[in-house]
Amino acid sequence: MTAETGTMDAELLVTDLVTRARNGDKQAWDALVERYAPLVWSICRRHRLDGAQASDVGQIVWLRLVDELAAVPDQAALPGWLVTATLRECGRVLRAAGRQQAAGRQQAAEYMLDAGDIPGGQAGVVEHEVLMAERNAALREAFTHLPPGCRQLIAMLAEDPAVPDAEIGARLGLPAGGAGPDRGRCLEQLRSYPAVAALISAGRPGP
Repeated sequence: MTAETGTMDAELLVTDLVTRARNGDKQAWDALVERYAPLVWSICRRHRLDGAQASDVGQIVWLRLVDELAAVPDQAALPGWLVTATLRECGRVLRAAGRQQAAGRQQAAEYMLDAGDIPGGQAGVVEHEVLMAERNAALREAFTHLPPGCRQLIAMLAEDPAVPDAEIGARLGLPAGGAGPDRGRCLEQLRSYPAVAALISAGRPGP
């Protein structure tokens, strides 16, 4: 699979899901939410919203999409729509917080963004968030195709704080020093999954 083919496949997938969701297909809608919820949450985290604020932003963004899904002109551009809508809602939350705390007013104003009018300086932000959404979706898909042992190992590698190799080996019943080689093999399997490999060959960040 080439990088170009991977990009086209991703766009076709989104277009298909949007078309089906417009026609009332609940499974397609759930798939869209599952695919792009991490994108919405990542923007909320970057704006340092707490859990309740991020939840409110997410609910509003998805409710807006329900109302406006039929009006989204370019189905493959849905990720960009979600980014700008989320940025706008984060700005609204920060603006409201700024009315309560004078120190927060300037920060709120800096993040305020109209979903229908992206300043030139924000175009890179939108592109970055969309690329991260593609990366995360590809990694989640690749993760589900790994053998159970690799899924367990990589899940432990993602823990915070980091789990020492010796503890990983003990949990998985590996011989002394076995966690390192197994980690390399599992990560290589993750990178070689077609969707992930396409992103890497396109120069986008991978695992």
